[in-house]
Amino acid sequence: MKTGYVALVGRPNAGKSTLLNHLVGQKISITSRRPQTTRHRIHGIKTSPDGQAIYVDTPGIHGAQKRAMNRYLNKTASSALLGVDLVVWVVDQWQWHPENDLVLEQIRHAPCPVILAVNKVDQCEDKEVLLPFLADAAQRFDFAEIIPISALRNSNLDRLEQRIMELLPEGEPVYPEDQITDRPERFFAAEIIREKLIRSLGQEVPHAITVQIEQYREEKGMTHIHAIIWVEREGQKIIVIGKQGEVLKRVGQKAREDLEKMLEHRVYLNLWVKVKKGWSDNERALLSLGYTE
Repeated sequence: MKTGYVALVGRPNAGKSTLLNHLVGQKISITSRRPQTTRHRIHGIKTSPDGQAIYVDTPGIHGAQKRAMNRYLNKTASSALLGVDLVVWVVDQWQWHPENDLVLEQIRHAPCPVILAVNKVDQCEDKEVLLPFLADAAQRFDFAEIIPISALRNSNLDRLEQRIMELLPEGEPVYPEDQITDRPERFFAAEIIREKLIRSLGQEVPHAITVQIEQYREEKGMTHIHAIIWVEREGQKIIVIGKQGEVLKRVGQKAREDLEKMLEHRVYLNLWVKVKKGWSDNERALLSLGYTE
C-alpha cells in the first residue's frame, strides 16, 4: 500500500480546485473564475486498491502582501508544503509568468518530489507552443515528471494519478476508505454559499465577502442553517441583497439546492447580510471569522 499527502500548489486560478474535485471524484472545493476563490486548506482523500492519496488544496500563491487576507492566503499555501510527501505544481499558461518564480521559490524548500502539471492544455490550439515552455520549465527545476493535463476535461489525469501513486511512500491508510475529506458539513455549507455569491456578483465585491455559519442543526429530517454574509461597506451590502432582495434570493436558492444534494435531505437556509468594516485587513477579525490556519 502507498499512502501520503500531496500538496496542490500554484498561482491563483490555475485550476487546483477543479483538479482536486476530479481526482477525488466529488466536489469538495468550490470553484469560480475569480482569483483567490480558495481561502482554506482542504484535504481531499482518494482511496484505491493501490493506496491512499490525501490531496491538499491550497490558496493560490501570489505577490500581493498588502492586506491581512493576502498574507493569510500566502501563509496557508506555504504551510501546506510542510510535511507533505509530494508536490503537484499546477500551471495554466504556456509562457513563464513572473509569479511562477514565487511558487518556484517555495517548492525549492520542499524536501520531496515535485510534479509539474501543465493544466488547461485543451485550450491550446497549437500544441507546438507547449514544447518551448516544457523545455524551459525542465531547465528551471528538477521535476520528477512534467505532465500536460486538462483538469476540467479529465484529460490525462489517469497518468497523473499513476505517477503520484508511484512516488508516494509505502504506508497504511490514514483515513477510512469511504472518507473523502476531513472538513465538517458546516464548513462546506459556508463555502457553498460563498461560491454562489462569487458567481453572482461583479469583480470587486467577492473579495470583500465571507460567510459565517451562525447556526447549524438537524431537526425532523431537515437541516436548519443560519448564515451571516459579512461585507466591508454599506454599498456592498446593497449589491449583495440586490433590488428587492433579488440577488440574495437567487444565491440562497442555488446554495440550498447544492446543500440538499450534498446532505441528501431538505435544507432550510436563512441568510443575513451584515457589515464589518475592514474585516479582510484586520488579523483579529480574520481569526474571529475562522481564518485560523
